[in-house]
Amino acid sequence: MNKPLSYVHGASDKPLIGQTIGRFFDEACARHAGHEALVVRHQGVRLSYAELKLKVDALACGLRRLGLEPGERIGIWSQNNVEWALSQFATAKAGLVLVNINPAYRRSELEYALNKVGCRALIVSPSFKSSDYLAMLVDLAPELAHCEAGLLRAHRLPSLEIVVRMGAGHTSGMLNFDDLFVSPNRDELDELELLGERLQFDDPINIQFTSGTTGNPKGATLSHHNILNNGFFVGEAIRLREGDRVCIPVPLYHCFGMVMGNLGCLTHGATMVYPAEAFEPLAVLQTIAAERCTATYGVPTMFIAMLDHPDFAGFDLSSLRTGIMAGSPCPTEVMKRVIDKMNMGEVTIAYGMTETSPVSFQSGTDDSIERRVSTVGRVQPHCEVKIIDNEGRIVPRGMTGELCTRGYSVMLGYWGDEAKTAEAIGRGGWMHTGDLATLDDDGFCNIVGRIKDMVIRGGENIYPREVEEFLYRHPKVLDVQVVGIPDEKYGEELCAWIILREGARLTEGEVRDFCQGQIAHYKIPRYIRFVESFPMTVTGKIQKFQIREQMKQSLGLRDVASA
Repeated sequence: MNKPLSYVHGASDKPLIGQTIGRFFDEACARHAGHEALVVRHQGVRLSYAELKLKVDALACGLRRLGLEPGERIGIWSQNNVEWALSQFATAKAGLVLVNINPAYRRSELEYALNKVGCRALIVSPSFKSSDYLAMLVDLAPELAHCEAGLLRAHRLPSLEIVVRMGAGHTSGMLNFDDLFVSPNRDELDELELLGERLQFDDPINIQFTSGTTGNPKGATLSHHNILNNGFFVGEAIRLREGDRVCIPVPLYHCFGMVMGNLGCLTHGATMVYPAEAFEPLAVLQTIAAERCTATYGVPTMFIAMLDHPDFAGFDLSSLRTGIMAGSPCPTEVMKRVIDKMNMGEVTIAYGMTETSPVSFQSGTDDSIERRVSTVGRVQPHCEVKIIDNEGRIVPRGMTGELCTRGYSVMLGYWGDEAKTAEAIGRGGWMHTGDLATLDDDGFCNIVGRIKDMVIRGGENIYPREVEEFLYRHPKVLDVQVVGIPDEKYGEELCAWIILREGARLTEGEVRDFCQGQIAHYKIPRYIRFVESFPMTVTGKIQKFQIREQMKQSLGLRDVASA
């Protein structure tokens, strides 16, 4: 008897939402008008759904007043805050494509992102942690010092005309975020309503950059339909309901925050709760206790940091019921502690990628702990998945192959890159994930490896090729190879092996200094070794696994258990 094939589809009696985010937002705000929609602890903000709608409509009209038209791109470069949430919903209502810029980006990455997708406008926070965003922006566009606000003409950022800064301060050439909230008149609100009727749910609404194996990030372009539905079905999987309060310590620039967090809450009438600008274990614990949160999200390292906090036992977490752990494999003991110590009996594991909006697989709230840590659950509703071999044929259940998915969640494509889109989305509309996986007889999926060399450091996806491309710029570097090696805290850390040009001298500190301020901190290799050659096959192919093994031996490391 032939073994069943590795193909599953998420049959569901729950229909897909056939609306734009703006239309759904308006109806949700009417349905839940008196309920709390958003709590931002570090800014002292509390908004009901009715109040949220007033602010979002005012901001949407303010953006249109600047002359921004549907389909134009507007970047946001900021940590988690109320401005981020308002911008997400207002740009959707105005038909603008919100471009998420990683808060860890530096000058080189910002310049690339803004130019790649042709951002006409940028909303920017003044600073965050060690990043002085305004200084970096002025460095890239010194013309700001002499231009009228909204009329920027910058040599290095040719598409950027409008810069809107957050905060009370004033910067030459920039508008202030709060000034966009001039009360809209009746005509402006009517025009916004008419625009909402013209927008279609398949329109692009969001661009998120994913690290590319060719060196430059690719702009995954997502529609209303993609992310609104994914947020809804992820919320369904954790049994989210009206009145729930979801602690969101994960970054909003990423799908985890803006889709699974914000849109998951919107589609269920739940409350979005931001504990801090970025993850800080004490702030999350304080927020869960004070706000009586019923759910919280995070990558495994976040949950470990909370569980290991010296004051953990002093917080009442009895309100918690559910949540999501995603981003990297979850150790069994961590899952047990989250369920036992944090009262999260219904916590689930989720798997996906930015290009699929993001979640394709998720465990059920009633799955066993063993299932929840050894697999990534079962296929999401309305999604299809197949596991294929090198020739594109579906493999039998239990056999390893590449995971491919299709359905409503697959991105529109990579912005301005038809070739890369065609590589990713094959015949029949299947998205090739690049992940090696198996499907068991019950439809549970296990991710067993990665076809490409992606490194996952604390939930951040890093493609070594991107870091290599940057290090190649150093005049003393002849060749470089970057790999991921095991790390107890982050799961993986970056290691760079560098061959110097003849006669050149370079130190580890000089390499890190070269990276500082140019690429995100998590992409700066922790381990740097200067070598004469790389391990290679007889055909000249570099064996990265040999580099990894040699580093593990020299450092006395072992693979971090994931189940």
